[in-house]
Amino acid sequence: MAIIVTLPDEYGYVLLATVSTFFVNIFHSINTGKARKASGIKYPAAYASEEVAAKDPKAFTFNCAQRAHANFTENLTPAIGSILIAGLKYPVLAGALGGLWSLSRVFYAVGYTKSGPQGRTTFGIVSSLSLFALKLTAAYTAVQMAFY
Repeated sequence: MAIIVTLPDEYGYVLLATVSTFFVNIFHSINTGKARKASGIKYPAAYASEEVAAKDPKAFTFNCAQRAHANFTENLTPAIGSILIAGLKYPVLAGALGGLWSLSRVFYAVGYTKSGPQGRTTFGIVSSLSLFALKLTAAYTAVQMAFY
């Protein structure tokens, strides 16, 4: 059985939300790179040790920036997939949720980097809820396309 997919007129919103993630990744790279340079933590070390981070605020800040970046990349693949799939049937919703997810990831990183783990909470909740909504919408879209 062949499935012919016609992209909705509003699919551009989906693409904009997807492309926004590329720039959020660049932001994370710059944020983490600045923190690495300020801390003096050399490659290939992924993080400062707990002992060093406990004594050096710049090393602690680097660890927070690095963890925010890692968390972003952990969630990037499901986010992009969910945006693209959900957008096949619900392009405006997918674009809005995808844009919200991207924007919340920037604020998550800023909060985590500047204030430590407690600084990530508010926008961590926003990003988690928007991604969960995207995943549900993508799953619903997949079921609709498979069975209806």
